Amino acid sequence: MANPNRPSGFTPVQYLNGASWNGQARVYTIAANYATALYIGDPVISSGTAQAVTGIPDVTRAAGTAAVRGVIVGLGKYEGLIANPANLDITYRPASDPALWYAMVADDPNIIFEIQEESGTTQMTVLDVGANQISVAGTGNGFISGWQVACTTTGAAATTATLQLRLLGLARKSNNTFGAYAKWLVKINTHELGAGSVGVVGI
Repeated sequence: MANPNRPSGFTPVQYLNGASWNGQARVYTIAANYATALYIGDPVISSGTAQAVTGIPDVTRAAGTAAVRGVIVGLGKYEGLIANPANLDITYRPASDPALWYAMVADDPNIIFEIQEESGTTQMTVLDVGANQISVAGTGNGFISGWQVACTTTGAAATTATLQLRLLGLARKSNNTFGAYAKWLVKINTHELGAGSVGVVGI
């Protein structure tokens, strides 16, 4: 049975010590008029600036090859409010919004995430478990992130320490197998709060 195609970006599931993810996140801001839409499940990076009054640091969307600060798990126009009060049907931050937005970001470098593999000519296999890989930007569906982990067609998994993600294996689900749209468990390898490490390639 084929894997279902339901990308949702990065979903935190547990910590490296085996504990379940407890929902903890840190508050960041998204500058007014930032030109890119942001969704729950998108990876972000530090922008190098912060709010003048509160000192809350700003974030912008990451690239698939960038060191990552964390992953958005909540969005809102007011600190602590995870919604758009002007339109409760919108769960993402639109591009070039004139208002300041707040993002709850899961930024612990020890979090394990689930993410879907993209479809391509060549998919990753059992030999790629333990290797490092990049992620691929995707457009959100109006509710949640479209980011995925790259397949072999886009970029071969390798031992390179500067690759963004460590592949920990497939998510343990009854409808999940190696191939297109496989759901992987990954750790952010090039994290702003932790150095990247060399991966392992199967033989």
